[in-house]
Amino acid sequence: MPTAKERESDYGVTRAAEVLADTRDRFVVTMTALESEIMHALDWRAWVRRRFPLAMVLAFGVGLFLGRKR
Repeated sequence: MPTAKERESDYGVTRAAEVLADTRDRFVVTMTALESEIMHALDWRAWVRRRFPLAMVLAFGVGLFLGRKR
């Protein structure tokens, strides 16, 4: 039969494992949300779709800048 100290130690290990699992789950959720936000922010195709006239003006301006003769 385990002693009181052994039972207390087992409880501590069990509790630590539960806390670790909970922390891991929250970390995964946070990283998934962060990844989604970054992908959305860096998606140039979606940016062009949302701001089509501005994208065309910028493309035209860059084309003029790069294509002008010196």
